Amino acid sequence: MAEAIFDLQDVGLTVPQRTLLAHISFKVAPGEFVTITGPSGSGKSTLLLLLATLLTPTAGQIIFAGKSQQDYEKTTYRRLVSYCYQQPSLFGDTVADNLAFPFQIRHEKVDRDRMIAALAEVNLPADMLTKPITELSGGERQRVALIRNLIFTPKVLLLDEITTGLDAATKDTVHQVMANFTKQGVTIITVTHDESELAAADRLITITAGRMEVTA
Repeated sequence: MAEAIFDLQDVGLTVPQRTLLAHISFKVAPGEFVTITGPSGSGKSTLLLLLATLLTPTAGQIIFAGKSQQDYEKTTYRRLVSYCYQQPSLFGDTVADNLAFPFQIRHEKVDRDRMIAALAEVNLPADMLTKPITELSGGERQRVALIRNLIFTPKVLLLDEITTGLDAATKDTVHQVMANFTKQGVTIITVTHDESELAAADRLITITAGRMEVTA
């Protein structure tokens, strides 16, 4: 394995009267496509939240690109490690408001052509920019949320069951986007029960009752 982009060393998370994760140790190589699977409630999404810095381990440590996760300024880290929720969270009034956000937080001029190109990647037309977010279907919301994370290419993409509930055509579109970014060397770590995503992964990590059970 190349020098790990992630190195989890005996990571655990305990909340009052409950251990959510314990003794999680594995490495992820740059550009690898890793799928985390396991029963509902086993801790898969919790692990993804730890990788995203949305939760903090209570045991062990997470090394990202050779440096402790805790040594990164959070905004800088989250530009490198992009997280997509299962339920997409959009804001503002229109699709354009959402796709402008990555430019604004980087203090860069909003590039309309780049936004239109991003929409095209997920089979959405240019006039979608002016569409109110309240009028988007579930599949459109998920695709907008995904490309909002990808207008500036991250090093790592964390995906939490983002194809759950999508129709077959929209799933295919999302899978194609994932494949394209894998070809560009983006590391993808996904939580899923989708059989095609399980088959596409370079490696499966199974979490059962908060512990790693199988690495294949």
